[in-house]
Amino acid sequence: MHRFHFRKSSFSSGSGECVEVATNVAGVVAVRDSKRPDTGFVTTAGAWADFLAHLGKRPVT
Repeated sequence: MHRFHFRKSSFSSGSGECVEVATNVAGVVAVRDSKRPDTGFVTTAGAWADFLAHLGKRPVT
């Protein structure tokens, strides 16, 4: 089993309401909520890249 090293954005405040991401395991990305570190999900690096690309195409509301 791999040990994920989670990090959060430098834009995150100290309120503890952050999405944390781990990219230290080749080919996969782990994502979790900082309020619930015992939960989360793992996806492929390609699917994560597609998700981020989609976010970049959305208008800011």
